[in-house]
Amino acid sequence: MIEYIVPTNIDDRIIARAARKLNEGGLVALPTDTSWSLVCSIKSPEGIKKLRRLSGERDERHFTLLCSKISQFGEFCSIDNTRFRLINRLSPGPYVFILKTLAGTEKALDMRRQEVGIRIPGYPVPIRLIEEVGRPLYSITAKKSMIGEEFWEDEAGEDDGSEMPPIPEEELFESGWELEGIDGVDIILDSGEERELVFSTILDLCGDEIKLLRKGFGAWPV
Repeated sequence: MIEYIVPTNIDDRIIARAARKLNEGGLVALPTDTSWSLVCSIKSPEGIKKLRRLSGERDERHFTLLCSKISQFGEFCSIDNTRFRLINRLSPGPYVFILKTLAGTEKALDMRRQEVGIRIPGYPVPIRLIEEVGRPLYSITAKKSMIGEEFWEDEAGEDDGSEMPPIPEEELFESGWELEGIDGVDIILDSGEERELVFSTILDLCGDEIKLLRKGFGAWPV
């Protein structure tokens, strides 16, 4: 179901309906400062399972926690002053920061890695929904290859920690109505604006040196 929303004057009733659906284990599609994302509640095992199955990705670096402020990072990972300053300088914006998780995060998010990707999008719709839910949202990039695909059964997978390839432009959506064919999506928050066919820049902050995992819309180095 499409819910039309004005980014500069967001209807609280629409946001409340979307938040309820997330709390019930549903999935919501929404625009960000890059492309479209699919999100679920981090407190919903059912929602996380749906999102993981729909993604078709075993590499958990494709999954991101969307936050509305840096203070929310502390529930999931530890940030020193150097990393805080970098994140604060680049946020909100089209950057995903890979950070080491605190004990319990892997279990809470059904993860196999001891790192998690976190970002603060520079667009009002996801920020408002995060504030309504009261906690970060688990997210993936919406892709056209998800349309008409059956959910796959979750399997263990490993990666070699190498760079992540860019998402092909033809895989990204421009308009909200295009996402109606994705199975499992309960609500599409459509701003009526076409999104740019761009994706986020991913920076690995787990080591002593910053590692660029994927060059996207966010400039790097800065």
